[in-house]
Amino acid sequence: MSSWSNSPPTEAPADHKEPVVYVVDDDESIRLALDGLLRSIGLRVETFESSQQFLAFPRRDVPSCLILDVRLRGESGLALQEQFEQSGVRMPIVFMTGHGDIAMTVKAMKAGAVDFLAKPFRDQDMLDAVATALARDGERLAAERSSAVLRAAYDSLTSREREVMGFVVAGLMNKQIAAELNLSEVTVKVHRGQVMKKLAARSVADLVRKSETLGIQLPRKSS
Repeated sequence: MSSWSNSPPTEAPADHKEPVVYVVDDDESIRLALDGLLRSIGLRVETFESSQQFLAFPRRDVPSCLILDVRLRGESGLALQEQFEQSGVRMPIVFMTGHGDIAMTVKAMKAGAVDFLAKPFRDQDMLDAVATALARDGERLAAERSSAVLRAAYDSLTSREREVMGFVVAGLMNKQIAAELNLSEVTVKVHRGQVMKKLAARSVADLVRKSETLGIQLPRKSS
């Protein structure tokens, strides 16, 4: 099986920002049926007969999911799922199989599969599974983008502003922070205001939540 790089996916043109459903199945009739079903509700679909074809295809940075046959010609869909996990790829997977068993289903679901549908499946069951998968991936992308924006905002802070932020999050008042850093209270107030502005923090509680998201370690107060 080809290796999967965890490098950023190739961006699609600006007019292709809708969700994408990828289908990997070595049965052409299944690929065609799923392509028609998913396009009938307005989804963008890309189909492949092997995991190699899929892995070579540039992914789009939009909500997406993979409909994957658990038994492909000469390879295993579960092996591709394991490769996703090892490479840090978090695209939701909906498995389908005509030969599934309980152990296989349990393994797939424990590894994060959204659903495991036995062929022949009801169209509505597949549509429901895809809707769940796309919603989950959309939430993930939104969280990652929000985190990236927050990290960029934190990186824009000066070293002094980061020091002040650490003490604010630790619960110190301006007067205490001034003593810790040997600054005037006015200077601390200015730095604190810049921190709140740059991180778009609505309150100290909001700043604390954002510092937790950033994984900032609190400073030690002098004795």
